[in-house]
Amino acid sequence: MEAATPSHDIPQLLAISYLETPKECNGAVNSFFLPKNRFPHLQGAISDRKGGNEMKAFLILEDGTVFEGMSIGSAREAISEIVFNTSMTGYLEVLTDPSYAGQAVAMTYPLIGNYGITPDMESARPWVEGYIVRELSRIPSNFRSKGSIQDFLQQHDIPGIAGIDTRALAKILREKGTMNGMITTDGGYNLGETLPKLKAYTTGDVVRKVTCSGISVLKGKKKRVALLDFGAKKNIAKSLQDRGCEVVIYPAYTPAEEILSAQPDGIMLSNGPGDPKECGQIIQEIKKLYESDTPIFAICLGHQLMALANGADTHKMKYGHRGGNHPVKDLETGRVYISSQNHGYVVDTDSLDPSIAIPAFVNVNDGTNEGLQYTGKNIFTVQFHPEACPGPQDSGYLFHRFINMMGGNQ
Repeated sequence: MEAATPSHDIPQLLAISYLETPKECNGAVNSFFLPKNRFPHLQGAISDRKGGNEMKAFLILEDGTVFEGMSIGSAREAISEIVFNTSMTGYLEVLTDPSYAGQAVAMTYPLIGNYGITPDMESARPWVEGYIVRELSRIPSNFRSKGSIQDFLQQHDIPGIAGIDTRALAKILREKGTMNGMITTDGGYNLGETLPKLKAYTTGDVVRKVTCSGISVLKGKKKRVALLDFGAKKNIAKSLQDRGCEVVIYPAYTPAEEILSAQPDGIMLSNGPGDPKECGQIIQEIKKLYESDTPIFAICLGHQLMALANGADTHKMKYGHRGGNHPVKDLETGRVYISSQNHGYVVDTDSLDPSIAIPAFVNVNDGTNEGLQYTGKNIFTVQFHPEACPGPQDSGYLFHRFINMMGGNQ
C-alpha cells in the first residue's frame, strides 16, 4: 500500500548561505535565515512593523555568524552573552530567573509560549537581556494565562528574535563556546563596527543589579534562616517557608556581623548571575560566615562563593549547564538525581584543600563538581538547583538535610 501523503508540508527549518558582507567588511559571513518562499504564512510577521506587522531581526555573534529572523518584544538593540537552555517547559521561570542577568537566552525546544504568561515567576520581573526562540506561540492556551510572551517582552522592553534554528545556534555555542552577541532590527548593521563591541562586552557586577534593596521577612513558626540574596529565585525562600522556616532575606552586600548578630538558626547563600570572582567584597563576608558555627547551605553562585572564600578556584565552562535534565551523583550514597541547572562557572576540584572541603556531588555527564561538604563544619553546598522551578524536584530532600543540620523542626 502506498504511504499516505501528509496533509501539510513540514518545511526545512534552516537554510544556510554565504552572503556577501557589507562593503565595510571584507570576506564572507555565515547567514542563517528563514526562506520566504517556504513560510508564506509568516510573511506578514517578517515584513516591516508598520501597520501592526513585525519586522526583521538579526542575531549577530562575535565570531561573525548572523541569524536572520523576526523581531519579538522590544525593537531596541541589545548586546549580551548568548547562552542556551534545553528545558522543554518552564520558559517563564527562565525569563524571570535573576541568574540570567547580562545574558540572552536561546531556548532549544522549538515551540515556546504555548501556555502564555502564568503566575509561575521566579522574581517580579524578567532579567534576561534578550530572548531567542525557534517558534513563538502567539495564541496561548491555559486557564491561568494572563497574556502572551510577545506582550510580556514588550511590556518589559526586552528584545527578542524568532524564526531561527535555535538548535543550530546551540551547536555553534557547544563547538566554539559561549560567546557574546547582539540582537538588532537594523538591517544596515556594519560588522566591522559591531564585532569589536561584542568582543568587548562583559556582564560586570550583575549581582549588585539583581539583589534586593532591603531586608524582608517570610513568616514561619520554626527555624529562622538568613537568606543572602545574590539573585535568589523565589522558590528558594518558598521551599524553606513550606518546611516551616521563617526566612529573613538580606541584600547581597550585607555585612556578616549584621547577619550573625540576628542569631539565625541557619544561613542560605542563594544563586545569582555573573562571574563569582567579581564578588570580592561578598567573598570576604562569606569567609566570616564560614568561621562562625552557624549551619550554612549554599546553592549555585553561593556554592562558588563559599569555595572561593576558602581558597579554592573557579573557572568558566565552555558553554555551561542550563536545563532541567542534568544528572548528578551523590558521592556518599551513589544515587543519581536529575537536576535543574543554570550556571556557566564551576568550582575547580583540583584546587580544593581536602582538610577544608571534599566533593559531595559530581555531574554524571562531564564529571564537573556539583557540590561540596565542608570538613568539620555544618556546611554543604551544591551547584545545581534543589528548589527546581523549572525542573525536577528529585533533590528537594536537601532542604530537609539543612533543617536537620539546624536541629530539626522541633
